[in-house]
Amino acid sequence: MVVKNYDICCVYSCCCSGSDTSFPLIFVQTHSLQDLHQPTASSKVFVQRDYSSGTHCRFLTKFPSELDSRLDKQQFEETVQTLNNLYAEAEKLGGKSYLEGCLACLTAYTIFLCMETHYEKVLKKIAKYIKDQNEKIYAPRGLLLTDPIERGLRVVSFETNIKPHLK
Repeated sequence: MVVKNYDICCVYSCCCSGSDTSFPLIFVQTHSLQDLHQPTASSKVFVQRDYSSGTHCRFLTKFPSELDSRLDKQQFEETVQTLNNLYAEAEKLGGKSYLEGCLACLTAYTIFLCMETHYEKVLKKIAKYIKDQNEKIYAPRGLLLTDPIERGLRVVSFETNIKPHLK
């Protein structure tokens, strides 16, 4: 094996012994220096759920001080408030939700194989909103907004130290 000047080579050896023979095994693992220089330390800022008005999916709109230098307070509050409104829309009970529940019972829940629920449709809308916000607002500032569904709807997280996209 040829080891180039920009690779680091790690050799591991061990000995395998059978009933009547013993021979060494050598494992070679290479790492590119580019991989080793990639920044892996990024910090995350979490915005917790707001349980003050019950168990409805709602997040605190208090601006975290860790984002002071990277994000406008008004933009943060607008994003979190929009997420709160979308989750309220998803959890809203109405005629459509009632009808979905009745159809599910009547069809032994097989209706959901060919139909999306109102909740699933709104979750897709939220994922699209977060993707758009990341592309337009957060990624250029070195931030990444993570979909709360990925964290079990416990927190909204902002990952910092992301390489900003240059246009």
